[in-house]
Amino acid sequence: MAAPATPEVLWAQRSSATDSAKNFIYLTITVPDVQKSNLKLDIQKQSLSFSGHSDSLKRDYAVKLEFYAEIDPKDVKINHTMKNVQLVLTKTELKEEFWPRLLKEAKKAHFLKTDFDKWVDEDEQDEAPEDDLGNMGGMGL
Repeated sequence: MAAPATPEVLWAQRSSATDSAKNFIYLTITVPDVQKSNLKLDIQKQSLSFSGHSDSLKRDYAVKLEFYAEIDPKDVKINHTMKNVQLVLTKTELKEEFWPRLLKEAKKAHFLKTDFDKWVDEDEQDEAPEDDLGNMGGMGL
């Protein structure tokens, strides 16, 4: 059995010192054709573990992320599509400053990339249009 493939992970963030609804991480795990029944997501305060299997590609995926700072594992929005798993993770600490990176460890992770479709600069985040997160209900995992 081959080792699981590490999926591409895209991320962006917003920060607010006063509004927890504007203090979050966008996370997209790119896993084509992974059914809900074939994936496992474990979200903790400082980490996220994902594993899944694509029947059509006959491929297993797995990734574990140790976050730079804490998130609220009870306040997570999840949207599962046939291309990826999109998450919105609420940061625990209200701060105006962005996290300097997503992961605790400063070394570069080959699978981790900035999501430029969702990225805004720190000084422009108040003017950025909010994505419609209303359709991202919990998956019940």
